Amino acid sequence: MGIGCFAWAAYGIWAQSDAQLDAAAGVSVPSVEPSPSPVPATPEPALYPEHPAKGDKIGSLEIPVLRRTLPVIEGTGAKELARGVGHYAGSVLPGEDDNCVLSGHRDTVFRQLFKVKIGDPLVVKTSAGTFTYEVKRTRIVHADDKTVIVPADHAVLTLTTCYPFNYIGSAPDRYIVSADLMMSD
Repeated sequence: MGIGCFAWAAYGIWAQSDAQLDAAAGVSVPSVEPSPSPVPATPEPALYPEHPAKGDKIGSLEIPVLRRTLPVIEGTGAKELARGVGHYAGSVLPGEDDNCVLSGHRDTVFRQLFKVKIGDPLVVKTSAGTFTYEVKRTRIVHADDKTVIVPADHAVLTLTTCYPFNYIGSAPDRYIVSADLMMSD
């Protein structure tokens, strides 16, 4: 068996060198056509050609059950949250696959967020289109809980605000609303 393998390898080397000598002498050697390479898939164009700068208005958040349409501002600093709902820069933009996190103050833009229930729509409008999400879950977590900003395997919208809603001072918890993308226009 070993001798057979050795003989087969030696024959392959001899045949290859013989073909190279014939090619160098001008003898035409039949060539084998390489199999066609698969055509790479054309990547989908990015929803957002460039990421917005901190402080830019990137769109609006409509919460139909509350009859409210709120501006969405890039960033979650004091200046941005004073102007509307803040987009957490460490998350994807609305409509993109993964977790888009929006935050707002419990005593201003999100003061009635507790009225949003499972099944309710949330509509985000940006330069990339209109994205309709459906609320799938609400929960309360500790203020230090970072699980609300973890990546997702599909387009998710996460709304966060301080909790309890009627708390005076720096609230110890966060009220979280999670919604899945259902439709985009």
